[in-house]
Amino acid sequence: MMLLLLAAATQTAPVGPPSPEEQRWERCVELAVDEPAAGIAEANRWRMAGGRFFAEQCRGMAYARQQRWVSAGGAFETAAREAEVARDRRASKYWAQAGNAWLAAGEAAKARAALDAALATGTLEGLELGEAHLDRARALVASGDLAGARSDLDKALVHAAKDPMAWLLSANLARRTGNVPLAREHIAKAVEMAGDDASVQLEAGNIAAVARDEAGAKAAWARAAQLSPDGPIGASARTALQQFAEQQ
Repeated sequence: MMLLLLAAATQTAPVGPPSPEEQRWERCVELAVDEPAAGIAEANRWRMAGGRFFAEQCRGMAYARQQRWVSAGGAFETAAREAEVARDRRASKYWAQAGNAWLAAGEAAKARAALDAALATGTLEGLELGEAHLDRARALVASGDLAGARSDLDKALVHAAKDPMAWLLSANLARRTGNVPLAREHIAKAVEMAGDDASVQLEAGNIAAVARDEAGAKAAWARAAQLSPDGPIGASARTALQQFAEQQ
């Protein structure tokens, strides 16, 4: 998942024209996004020429585009540490990107450590702050800390309220912990914002089933199967629907 990796690609530039270093960073990231292999090569050259954390973060972006998540996580962490040494505020963004990459790599403990570091800086704001809490919630769920995840999700819903993923994950966690009213309230928000997302419809069906709303479960699972005819989400929805066929 690359929610934060691309969203956090922008740097916090000072007022005035960009410096040569920032201009090169922009060119490097354009390559990283459009031609990842070329982006890695450029980041490596720049690194050797003293590109510091700018070059390292660009390399992380290119690795992320290639879905080389372990390499991306390592590159972002290096960028974050070097930015911290330089006392550059961008360190928090790099830590958040590292956490997102480690989540994609299935490394929940490393993700949590990186996101702890990002949030500890106190410099993240707005959507970036909300997405960091959202990612830490995902890491906590993967680690089995559901209470901690609830706390982070509540914060994510304040700062990233426009992200349907926040409402989806909150609804999922509420269902898993037995809070069906909250689950129904939050999945309704997710459906309102992203009703054409198969994962949202699958969870809507799951929550409706727990609430003993058979018609709602059938409709949501059927929609999920329609939206993801060949994917794993669609397969899960069709399996769930099969129980009704077996009852006939």
